[in-house]
Amino acid sequence: MEQMHTLFIILFWLGLAVVFYTYIGYGILLYLLVRIKELFKKREALHLPEPLPEVTLFIAAYNEEDIIATKMENCRNLSYPDGKLRIVWVTDGSNDHTNERLAAYEDVTVLFNPERKGKTAALNRGMQYISTPYVIFTDANTMLNTDAIKEIVRCFSDPKVGCVAGEKRVDTQSARGATAGEGIYWKYESALKNLDDRLYSAVGAAGELFAIQTGLFEQMPSDTLLDDFILSLRIAAKGYKIAYCKEAYATETASLNMKEEEKRKIRIAAGGLQSVWRLKGLLNIFRYGTLSFQYVSHRVLRWTLTPLMLFLLLPVNAVLAISGNPFYAGLLFLQLLFYIAAYAGYRMEQRNLRNKLLFVPYYFLFMNINVIRGFFYLIRNKGNGAWSKAKRSPSSL
Repeated sequence: MEQMHTLFIILFWLGLAVVFYTYIGYGILLYLLVRIKELFKKREALHLPEPLPEVTLFIAAYNEEDIIATKMENCRNLSYPDGKLRIVWVTDGSNDHTNERLAAYEDVTVLFNPERKGKTAALNRGMQYISTPYVIFTDANTMLNTDAIKEIVRCFSDPKVGCVAGEKRVDTQSARGATAGEGIYWKYESALKNLDDRLYSAVGAAGELFAIQTGLFEQMPSDTLLDDFILSLRIAAKGYKIAYCKEAYATETASLNMKEEEKRKIRIAAGGLQSVWRLKGLLNIFRYGTLSFQYVSHRVLRWTLTPLMLFLLLPVNAVLAISGNPFYAGLLFLQLLFYIAAYAGYRMEQRNLRNKLLFVPYYFLFMNINVIRGFFYLIRNKGNGAWSKAKRSPSSL
């Protein structure tokens, strides 16, 4: 009995340590490591190359007729010399008026295949037609800031950079209820990515805005769910760095509601689990050093061990509290308070009410529950790279 009690104590503190490290501890450690590094070595300023190179803006789209005009206006407003920016849309599987509306733009290349195989298959096919030294990927429903292309090209002036991750921003002005938690989450993510880059390399890129040296592109299995993550980490595994460029950003609206956000989170979690397996070589810290440390700390734990530990904490804590120890009883009370706050956030979301104090714990648990659901999604949809798009809130921009 004593041994079992000791085992529960070890399990509780191990679980608490893993959860704390994943969501708070790594950020603190990363900040300290960056501060120490920059005491001895300051970052060099990067300059725009002269002349500016040709680049391709690559947009993979499926049934995006409603956003074509807005996206093309955004493309026209990008600050980059005429003739140096090529715009390519890959519209595989689209059966609405996407292609007809794009036909109105003479300087746009449209690559269309009637069969829908998913975004990764579209990327694999479309990249065969790209000849510029750099290619910038963006989504149809995300809007780029005016200097985004120049700022990305500036990052490539460092020869060690093989991929540039832009910043994702979520417009939450029109978001309802707990979907605004998506904006808070991405602000936190952006801060971590910036620190990761300053230490050594960002750990992956988001498909809303990232760029690569075209020659570093590799075909990916067509059932790949997180093409942006797999592609960028493969480049990092070759010894190149993923630069994080907060001066180049893509803005999109929050999910229409939590049901739509749930679809996104489950697919991302499934893609994360798939990526951990397909990038398992990066777990070798003796080969990849700092990159491996960052990869495990920032990504792998979130998609594997941490959600399991999080939901084990409550029953394990309850067993320890039953033993009569007031300390563990106090911790159990705090855990229950957190879950009650999350449930209150859930109930408020159903009524389309916003309360930051409540939707933060709700969104946190929501993310971790969907990691577990992502495991079953991955098994159920094995071999299928297509997914159902999540609906977005109307823009307030």
